[in-house]
Amino acid sequence: MALWGGRFEGGTDALVWAFNQSLGFDRRMWREDIAGSIAHAKMLARQNIITEAEGAALVTGLIALRDDLESGAVKLPEDAEDIHSAVEGMLTQRLGAVAGKLHTARSRNDQVSNDLRLWFKNHVPDVIDALTALRLQLTKMAEENMGVVLPGRTHHQHAQPVLLSHHLLAYFWMLSRDDERFGECVRRADALSLGAAAMAGTPFPIDRDFVRQELGFAHLCENSMDAVADRDFAVEFCAVASLTMMHLSRLAEEIVLWSAPEFGFVELDDDVTTGSSIMPQKKNPDVAELIRGKTGRVYGDLTTLLTLMKGLALTYNKDMQEDKEPLFDAYDTILACLTLMTRMLQGARFKPERMAQSLYGDFSTATDLADALASEGIPFREAHEVVGIIVRESIKRKQALEELTLEDLHRYDVRFTARALDAITPIASANARTSRGGTATDAVRAQLEKAKAKLQPNGK
Repeated sequence: MALWGGRFEGGTDALVWAFNQSLGFDRRMWREDIAGSIAHAKMLARQNIITEAEGAALVTGLIALRDDLESGAVKLPEDAEDIHSAVEGMLTQRLGAVAGKLHTARSRNDQVSNDLRLWFKNHVPDVIDALTALRLQLTKMAEENMGVVLPGRTHHQHAQPVLLSHHLLAYFWMLSRDDERFGECVRRADALSLGAAAMAGTPFPIDRDFVRQELGFAHLCENSMDAVADRDFAVEFCAVASLTMMHLSRLAEEIVLWSAPEFGFVELDDDVTTGSSIMPQKKNPDVAELIRGKTGRVYGDLTTLLTLMKGLALTYNKDMQEDKEPLFDAYDTILACLTLMTRMLQGARFKPERMAQSLYGDFSTATDLADALASEGIPFREAHEVVGIIVRESIKRKQALEELTLEDLHRYDVRFTARALDAITPIASANARTSRGGTATDAVRAQLEKAKAKLQPNGK
């Protein structure tokens, strides 16, 4: 069923109809479309734009249609142009001509914007919930692995020992910023666009605030042209989703590396890995790799929307029909990735002994040796030079820092004391970083408590 036809003498070419049709992807907004129509019908009757009986018939018919679609008793027609014409066509079959009064004082332009905003309000919280579950899992692992030390790296080289808990919590704070961004995105989308009609408003005495309250929107779109032309919230969602996917991809990359034999820092459950069709020994971290790969997909969704909107003069243009597929794809992708990342981490088994082996002889406590010398009153730059020579010579002799004696140190500088030997163990190195936000055990415990508090309702 088309909602426009009087202007045209001939029919639409079949290829044009198929090209123009959007039901294939906007059908997922049928609940929102019906909800918006129920609120609109109530308002029309309340404002005496239609009769009370007509309004009651429309509302009753829409509720019955919603229930039948929900139960599967009926299905959306496949030949409808879009979700709006599908719902109105099904309602017309049930109610007859009175169904045509539903579209009084509205357009598909404000209707689709409103459907999308309602869908957004109803579904983005699922992403926020999935983010919360992942952040909770990270705090759980941080608490369980307190005291485990692994090499912290810069430039992909061993830098300084850090607590595994500290490393995991770094991702917690990244994802917490994402959580805040998604919340802000929902708040900005929380505005009713119905009442803008095609783009200039309507001469009918509508009550937009009544509809706003019925649908649970916090605000009204204050400009009718902006209401139908705005897709900032969709772009913003894909932008935030892209940031989140970047964070997930970085964590996925570490899981891929850490599960390789050269690292051996973590073992993943069998049910989140796969094997090889030719190599019997393989245990591939496919979930982590796919999360890493799907990051590019969400980036593409963002680029699609930005490109789609960049050249559109006000107000609505048919180009904007292309807004839903990238938005829905970004939503589906990030929700799946968050859920599966959490599942993968729930079964991950960390290997503290392999982390300790990796630290031994890696010279990552050289800074602590320099700090020990600097604490005796020697300028740090001078201490840095001395320790650099020690590292160079120890590498030549294939001797680890941990194997050095006080006598060995005195060959380079007699101002070393026995405290230097205590400072160069990995756990001592980590625990020396007591500054707020540092990797010392007490500092990480304090950080963990802040993280757990942030997960509480109204946590800041």
